[in-house]
Amino acid sequence: MAVKIRLARRGRKKKAIYDIVVADARAPRDGRFIEKLGIYNPGTNPASIVLESDKAVDWLLKGAQPTDTARSILQHEGVLLRKHLQVGVLKGAITQEVADSRFEEWKGSKTDRKATAADTLAQQKEADKKAKLDAERKINEARAEAIAKKNTPPAEEVATEEVADEAADATAEAPEADAPAEESAE
Repeated sequence: MAVKIRLARRGRKKKAIYDIVVADARAPRDGRFIEKLGIYNPGTNPASIVLESDKAVDWLLKGAQPTDTARSILQHEGVLLRKHLQVGVLKGAITQEVADSRFEEWKGSKTDRKATAADTLAQQKEADKKAKLDAERKINEARAEAIAKKNTPPAEEVATEEVADEAADATAEAPEADAPAEESAE
């Protein structure tokens, strides 16, 4: 019987969550399985993986073949490295202590890389947010300048209007001055 480590889909439409399962190769994708090893949720950023790595290593040592996606997930989680080191222990090439120390070293570097990636992602998000705010601020300033320019008349028109106002004031005063003179002449 060929045994596969593969993904079984569940969840709602466009919000898929996958179970990492060990199943007979002839069973349907979402059908009968032998054992559930974990959960893979690609909808989060970064994708979240919950995996029982001891069971996965055990099934790999028994001969279960992972599918391409499952292999990628197992490699990301370090299961394939643990299996490789365990095969070395079984053959007598290295001791269990050496295998455990090598795996812990890899795990420590992986944790550092994840933390660095998370910090980089957070910094990138913050920089993008700041750039958007700066762009919006520039657009708002340009709009405010355009509105101010529209509402204030040009200097030539202001000067012409002042001369016209003075002339109108002068003509308004002149008839008043002429009117009393005419009344007195009568």
